[in-house]
Amino acid sequence: MMRNDVVSIAVDALGGTVDQGGLAALDVAVGAMTTYRVGGCADIFVSVKDRADLKRVAVAAAESELPLLVIGRGSNLLIADAGFRGIALSISDLPALLELDQVQATVAASAGLLLPVVARRSAAAGLTGFEWAVGVPGSIGGAVRMNAGGHGSDIASSLVSVVVFDLGAGVAAGEEAILASDLGLRFRGSDLSSNVVVLEARLQLATGDQAAAERQISEIVGWRRENQPGGQNAGSVFVNPVPGEVSAGALIDAAGLRGLRVGSASVSEKHANFIQADAGGSADDVRDLMRVVRSRVEESSGYALRSEIRLIGFDDE
Repeated sequence: MMRNDVVSIAVDALGGTVDQGGLAALDVAVGAMTTYRVGGCADIFVSVKDRADLKRVAVAAAESELPLLVIGRGSNLLIADAGFRGIALSISDLPALLELDQVQATVAASAGLLLPVVARRSAAAGLTGFEWAVGVPGSIGGAVRMNAGGHGSDIASSLVSVVVFDLGAGVAAGEEAILASDLGLRFRGSDLSSNVVVLEARLQLATGDQAAAERQISEIVGWRRENQPGGQNAGSVFVNPVPGEVSAGALIDAAGLRGLRVGSASVSEKHANFIQADAGGSADDVRDLMRVVRSRVEESSGYALRSEIRLIGFDDE
């Protein structure tokens, strides 16, 4: 079957294109939706607004056999210049939920909420244990998927349960509640498949001193501004080989790679585990620089660095 025919099957299952009253937008520049702000287009893009939209995406994927990509906030994605040959979707337009229970010290948050927002709101309510998240530019859903963390903690330390939606189940797709202990959470990873979308997360925090929590948040924000670059990047590129003992940034620095450039991508002068993309640059340059850094660090130290960034649409992803 020709590719255009496969795309047409998916578009029909999505009720047509957006200008026809359906859900499908064609050839959308999804690379620009990532924090790298480089990369190509997706064949189909859908911004889901409710559970019914999610079900239609699941059916479209099953009928067309096109792969799925959840964009989220795009803070850990690098999409190839050639783009993504499938259905990309965003859940940012789903109804937002943030419930803070100061008696039980729990937080219920929808997946599209930004981590810094949840961290600040929790601290303002006198709930502590989530201050670390103010410095992570991702969403609750993405944080669950990769067990995001920083400043001595991670989401696994407070996560109780999640509500997920299995887009890979076709007409049988639906919601399911899963305990955190069943997610296979580990350092910067989990057992969640790429077709499973996190919709909500429930956190168990602690009651504490509001002023102290807000001071800690200010300190983390200040540290990040002083030690990490802004601009077009996705945060730390490589996982620390030995958490708490051997850092990827130190290995990259020791290999003399700070400031190294490949085309429109460069290793940050401010933090060696950050790769910056130039405005209007190339995602393929970022990927090629990642390859060079990984190779040279392995040559100089023996450590084979593992990427924190999801590489989408590359031949060797």
